[in-house]
Amino acid sequence: MSDATITDLYEVTMAMSYLREAMTGPATFSLFVRELPPERGFLVAGGLESVLDHLSGLHVGPEDVDAFASAVRRPRRDLLPLLGLEFTGEVRAVPEGGILLAGEPLLEVTAPLPQAQLAETYVLNQLSHQTAVASKAARCVLAAAGHPVVDFSLRRTHGPQAGFRAARLGAMVGFAGTSNVAAATALGIPAVGTMAHSFVEAFATEEDAFRAFARSHPGPVTLLVDTYDTEAGVRVAARVLRDLDRGPGSAVRLDSGDLGALARRARSILDAAGLPEVRIIASGGLDEYALEDLVRSGAPIDTYAVGTRVGVSADAPYLDSAYKLVEYDGRPVMKLSSAKVTAPGRKQVFRRPGYADVIGLADEQPPDGGVPLLETVMRGGQRTRSRPTLDECRERFTADLGRLPAAARRIRAPVAPRATASERLSALAARVRRRIEEQTGTASVRSSVPEPNASGPHGSVPR
Repeated sequence: MSDATITDLYEVTMAMSYLREAMTGPATFSLFVRELPPERGFLVAGGLESVLDHLSGLHVGPEDVDAFASAVRRPRRDLLPLLGLEFTGEVRAVPEGGILLAGEPLLEVTAPLPQAQLAETYVLNQLSHQTAVASKAARCVLAAAGHPVVDFSLRRTHGPQAGFRAARLGAMVGFAGTSNVAAATALGIPAVGTMAHSFVEAFATEEDAFRAFARSHPGPVTLLVDTYDTEAGVRVAARVLRDLDRGPGSAVRLDSGDLGALARRARSILDAAGLPEVRIIASGGLDEYALEDLVRSGAPIDTYAVGTRVGVSADAPYLDSAYKLVEYDGRPVMKLSSAKVTAPGRKQVFRRPGYADVIGLADEQPPDGGVPLLETVMRGGQRTRSRPTLDECRERFTADLGRLPAAARRIRAPVAPRATASERLSALAARVRRRIEEQTGTASVRSSVPEPNASGPHGSVPR
């Protein structure tokens, strides 16, 4: 079986029906996040490269047909119309590292309806997960205020693939390294690491452990000092580093307790020992909230290692994302159900200074000062450009972050900018709504369908 089976069952049953009904016209699906999670002032686009890899290799083979037939409990012949299905469509998307807001499409897929439908699950999975993690990691970079941040998340992420993604996304938004050897090797990210408490416990004394570690690792070393008594551990580390002349480039790591107070005491001990060049690394359940508190307190911590809370985006582990049909065979469509109204038609996001973004139709001219965000990244089922490097993604993120309003960058109680709809998009939404209401006889209950909160000079943005 191929990756074609990484999909929800209803994608298969719908694709079967479309093929049976000869509904293979071009369909556009728009993927967006309805509302930002609490304590988020922005999102960082992540996962697009995984999506493009999947779509460019999507192919329904004989084994996939067998799997589909078994899943839907139908004879194999009923699933044979899916055999050989490949993705031949177009993808327009916000490139990875780009910053976006609620309601703005991260991606739009235009392809024959069965293809676009079958792609839904994988596309949502990758963009939702990776955008959530990238956004969390970006906030850690903000909170660290220029101090290096490194990724220690692999052992707590939801599987090794998720750990690899977390390392890559962290590097994309400015992390200085990762403990993940596979990611460091494959992506050219600096590998970082120290030792575990078990290493210290395996020796008769802390000093024996530190000296043994230093013998095995010429050059700068990082010594974990809180296995027993942290202050005593720092003194032992200082003695070993001084005796072996390993001060420059070396560090001690604090992994528990009151990290701010312990860092101050550790700095005092190291300075008194004539080791001002020895750095202090902090880890242990850190995220952007803890980093902000430590940085604001003036704690003398040089590098922050973040793991569990960032690798799983602990406080916002999911996004309210959706992949909705907005046009089929030239006919714009929309959803009118309560609190989940969608906007019809192929779209573009125009970024204006101050993140006064306008969501318009794909064929609109940009408003004054507006720059289109969605780029064509796939056409005819093939990439239209080479894979961007991590440096290129990081440059895009840094540029977008620099233009983001300060209130949206806040770690606590951020205020996110809100996009508005263009006049053409608003007018199209009104026409499609009227057409649907006339067809379904629901015009009399229109007032019971609440509109979204986003509003501005160009009107509301249906989600």
